[in-house]
Amino acid sequence: MQKPAGIIVLIILLPALITDCATGPMNHPRSYSVAMTDTSDTTLGRAVTEWHKEHPDVSGFYPLISGMDAFGARLALIDMAERSIDAQYFLMKNDMAGLVFVGSLLEAADRGVRVRLLLDDVFTEVDDEKFLLVSQHPNIEMRLFNPVGRGGFYWLNYLGDFDRANRRMHNKSFTVDNQVSIVGGRNIAEEHFELNKTGEFRDLDILGLGAVANQIAKTFDRYWNHELSVPVEAFSSSKGQRNLDAVRSEFSEELRQKTQSIYVRAIESELIQSLFNNRIPLFPATAEVITDDPEKLLNKVSRDHQVLITHMAEVIANADSEVIVVTPYLIPGKQGIEFWNSVTARNIRVTMLTNSLASNNHIPVHAAYARYRHRLIQVGVDLHEMRVDATEVPKGDDEEAFESVTLHTKAIMIDRKYLFVGSLNLDPRSIDINTEMGVLVDSADMSSRIVEPFMKRLPNKSYRVVEDVNGSLRWHGLIEGKEVIEDNEPQTGRWRRFKAFMSRMLPESQL
Repeated sequence: MQKPAGIIVLIILLPALITDCATGPMNHPRSYSVAMTDTSDTTLGRAVTEWHKEHPDVSGFYPLISGMDAFGARLALIDMAERSIDAQYFLMKNDMAGLVFVGSLLEAADRGVRVRLLLDDVFTEVDDEKFLLVSQHPNIEMRLFNPVGRGGFYWLNYLGDFDRANRRMHNKSFTVDNQVSIVGGRNIAEEHFELNKTGEFRDLDILGLGAVANQIAKTFDRYWNHELSVPVEAFSSSKGQRNLDAVRSEFSEELRQKTQSIYVRAIESELIQSLFNNRIPLFPATAEVITDDPEKLLNKVSRDHQVLITHMAEVIANADSEVIVVTPYLIPGKQGIEFWNSVTARNIRVTMLTNSLASNNHIPVHAAYARYRHRLIQVGVDLHEMRVDATEVPKGDDEEAFESVTLHTKAIMIDRKYLFVGSLNLDPRSIDINTEMGVLVDSADMSSRIVEPFMKRLPNKSYRVVEDVNGSLRWHGLIEGKEVIEDNEPQTGRWRRFKAFMSRMLPESQL
């Protein structure tokens, strides 16, 4: 059968169309800017100076475990900002968390605070027109990192420049007045802050003040001024652009009340009130900010650009007695198995917690991880998988418990002395493809504060995966005080297990 002429023309032109539309406007004019350093006379600057009188030569830290506390800390810091706010995230969703967060940034900008917001392009769900609207504010500048071209079909553009577009900025940091920062695994989305009752992401951030904030600000500047960081104005379309003030005035009373309710719940949490009124002491400690260079996204995968994972491997290799790894996505590969074998061979106890098939929000990742369970156990790793029903009602909250939980924490605890918190997953995407960052804190007091309750609760929140005498996997759980043993992926149905089975055909290197 003869093909219609139109289809033939389309087939001929499609590669050209894809290539032409794929590349984002990287050459769009942009200004160079860096973190503000003259902030010692701000409220936060004076508080940090006062704190340093009792704790010279160290930074101050506090873990943010609850999602509502983590949201409240960000909002409280925005309220206190006087000079600058620098926020860098892998994604922002067009939901209530994003609305409250951006609304608070607008209020800060109204006070004269300079706001720089840097988001990775691909998985951020807010459309360009909304960003262009917010960036009308003279004190707000927004940029998208490594953007995909907007002409034609978006996902065809992605595929047309796959080698570049597949490389993403996964970093997450938030810094106010160059004095206080928050780093961890949370993005700006409801599930990270206990705002979506259909499912909670169990996550961890760490708040730091002093020298560590200055280090984080410098890493932000490196990304902000990089050639892959493109102002949202580059994506201005021919659509009639609405006026920011007009949109503000049209903001419905119902939506205003809802955002205010979320704001109040977050800002008035017991921890946030105690933390920001100096009723809870910070943990004094030295720390190191470790980050991949943005150039990693423009170069072939090599050890030279695996800055974060290489550094953490060196730290873990020098452990004396214990390493605890919490990672939502775990695909060790051959090199990873060899590495953990070298660690356990020195009689170092290695405990790992990752998602189960039931709790994992990326089934293909679980399918790839499943290939390594036997080998992880055989080299001596004490392997645990998160129970999807390991939910709980936040203290003081009368609402229903979350329907399900997904582990999203990225943390490594070493010898109950060192604590790493950041964006790093232990999978090929984090190690080879994306950029990552985190903070390594040297604090036995803070590490113990996290490790001891974590280890105590682990049997009740996870299944321990072991091999039986025949070499088959068994999942051991403790439910309501009674031991339960499963011989198949717990808490899953046939359809989910079938999808995981079929996902084994996907290339591991891209997960």
